[in-house]
Amino acid sequence: MIGERGERARILHTVSPERRAALGHARPRKVVPMSEIPASRPMPNEDDPGLWLGSSPLLDLADPKLRLRAQALTQLCKSERERALAVYRFVKRIPFSRPFKMRLHTAREVVQQDRADSADKAALLVALLRLAEIPARVRYLTLRSEMMRGLVDGPDSMRPVVEVFRERHWVGTDTYIFDASYTAAARTRLRAYGWERGYGMDADGDMLWDGTGSAYVGKSPPREDPMVLQDHGVFCDTLEFVSSPQYRAAHSRLGRAVQWNMLAAGMERAIRELREDPHGLGALHFSG
Repeated sequence: MIGERGERARILHTVSPERRAALGHARPRKVVPMSEIPASRPMPNEDDPGLWLGSSPLLDLADPKLRLRAQALTQLCKSERERALAVYRFVKRIPFSRPFKMRLHTAREVVQQDRADSADKAALLVALLRLAEIPARVRYLTLRSEMMRGLVDGPDSMRPVVEVFRERHWVGTDTYIFDASYTAAARTRLRAYGWERGYGMDADGDMLWDGTGSAYVGKSPPREDPMVLQDHGVFCDTLEFVSSPQYRAAHSRLGRAVQWNMLAAGMERAIRELREDPHGLGALHFSG
């Protein structure tokens, strides 16, 4: 799967010798774009955690303020799990929103925002995890439109699941996307309407990640989730995904952005109304 994508250049940032040893590397590797690897040479193993510690235009791990934020969040943590949970909780607390935007935001820009959508929050979470010396990546899924019922009546949606290398294996979560108040309101609305799914989640899905295993708001892992139409594979960030040959073959990048921006205002109204009236009493009164 990894060989089907365009260029993937990851410049590994400096990690401690102890951490490199734990990941199975004696020293940092020079990572080159996939397109420059000779055909006779084996493709890298995409599950190698050493491939997922580097920077990118969206992650920008060299940014001083982003590095200071990561340090402030993790400096008192005593274990890798505590570091992972510290940055996860920080990102999760950012209110979920769907603002109008014509380009992807960098992790540094997301830190300065007071709200964010799933792509923005994924970029920030991956960046902070990598700065905490924890390998992280994004798995992109296409979900049935039923998952966004209540927020938007439109096309199937893309979902960035962040995968984290913990205890020698990859685990995934998308629970970081929705802040606690939004999650509580959405679950209340789903129960009030008798819906199994909607507002981006399953009524019985996971609400929190424990820093060790996998946790999904859709309740099931992607390969078992009936709402998953397509698993696009793993990427460094959203920019790499939308630049990939498989994405470009199916979508115009500008066209997709315009399409979702046309829906953004309606989604924002639905999110605001959900937060203000979780039980949907206003909508029921209006319809009656």
